[in-house]
Amino acid sequence: MTTCTRFSKGAARAAALTLGLALLGGCATGPDVHPADPFEPYNRSMTRFNDNVDKVVLKPVATLYQDATPQPVRTGVGNFFANLGDAWSLVNNLLQLRGREAYDSLVRLSVNTVLGLGGLLDIASEMGVERHKQDFGLTLGHWGVPTGPYLVLPLLGPSTVRDTAALPADLFVGDAVGYVNDVPWRNSLYALRFVDRRASLLRATSLLDEAALDPYSFTRDVYLKLRAGGTAEGQDEEGGKLPEDY
Repeated sequence: MTTCTRFSKGAARAAALTLGLALLGGCATGPDVHPADPFEPYNRSMTRFNDNVDKVVLKPVATLYQDATPQPVRTGVGNFFANLGDAWSLVNNLLQLRGREAYDSLVRLSVNTVLGLGGLLDIASEMGVERHKQDFGLTLGHWGVPTGPYLVLPLLGPSTVRDTAALPADLFVGDAVGYVNDVPWRNSLYALRFVDRRASLLRATSLLDEAALDPYSFTRDVYLKLRAGGTAEGQDEEGGKLPEDY
């Protein structure tokens, strides 16, 4: 299957998903409705679903992974997947005409792949080369596409209409794991990355549950602020980064 075919099928699925969620969620009404969250009834119900899945499956698996895996191994796993992500960041920095950031991404990718044992070691950070993480949603934002309404996706969690539309590019074009031909290996890498990322957020989610009166509203507001921070209109030092990107 060609990349274009994969992309077109993915785009169709993303468009259908966005339309379906909007129809199912309906629109919130009343004086207290958040202007960027017209699908709040749907979003809250999907958040509850995701939280239940996380509580029953994802968090226990991530906790077991964290307890059973030595810290140096977990660090290496995180470095490996971050290095793969630098390749897609390089492409998106180029699409955004960010020359210095693209150069840094290229240096990081080259140094960590060659000298860092395929990315297991983050030599580039030790050299002071900064990571400039970008995705296609932020590229669309850079060229003026607004984030659109907040949208919570099944299992994937917080998103926006713009980021959901950009998912086919991020998942089917920019994800290096998807190009692994061996299906068992590819699925194992997907699972390892998912568990490792969830394990890295264990402390953050615990603090959120303890500190926020309404975790849903807090997560929504932070997500929208960070994603708007990566656009031309709202550019700041956060650059659209999410908690797991630090």
